[in-house]
Amino acid sequence: MNLDIEKIIRTRRKTIALQVTSEGELIVRAPLKISNETIMSVVLKHRKWIEEKKKEALLKKEKNPPKKFVSGEEFLYLGKPYKLKIVENQREPLKFDNGFFLSEYYTSVAKEIFTGWYREKARKKLHERVEFYASRNMFKYHSIRITSAKKTWGSCSAKGNLNFTWRLIMAPLEVLDYVVVHELAHLEIKNHSKIFWTKVRSMMPDFENHREWLKENGYLLNLF
Repeated sequence: MNLDIEKIIRTRRKTIALQVTSEGELIVRAPLKISNETIMSVVLKHRKWIEEKKKEALLKKEKNPPKKFVSGEEFLYLGKPYKLKIVENQREPLKFDNGFFLSEYYTSVAKEIFTGWYREKARKKLHERVEFYASRNMFKYHSIRITSAKKTWGSCSAKGNLNFTWRLIMAPLEVLDYVVVHELAHLEIKNHSKIFWTKVRSMMPDFENHREWLKENGYLLNLF
């Protein structure tokens, strides 16, 4: 299997780190002055791990190809798959009623229509769940923003701004809740120390199940 390095990111870090992206690309994070020869030797040393991760990434891409937005295709909403049907004589671009119904007049912009629908549903649901857990655990946040991030489920800024990707609305509610709880905990504890995970556990005792779901199935929360 190809072991080409797609990108080398040099920073003030002290060690070399390897990452295989969801696209099957190898990214190396390395110290500023380390040589390319040393980087390649580390890559070769971890050849088996890299090959396994690349195969895993390619298999996931095959299982979840970009959507074509055609009748019969399935789309996730709160963890459940629903079929799409292209329909005639529908004024609304997209309706949801135990399934998705897309007007034939909007098929050329289906990706944008679906993205907008998911984003709006995510905005409402995430505001609702953040408020629920924040009031229950005495957290005060500044704002909530819905993003289009593909690799980050959520984040919390130093000013108390909470950011969540709209893709979370495709996950089961308890998984979405886990990300909410995770980011709320960062309002109090900025790192991922043992104290942080203790705080998360106090709000969601079974959080590890939902974190694992994201690790195993996060690649499914995508349209393109």
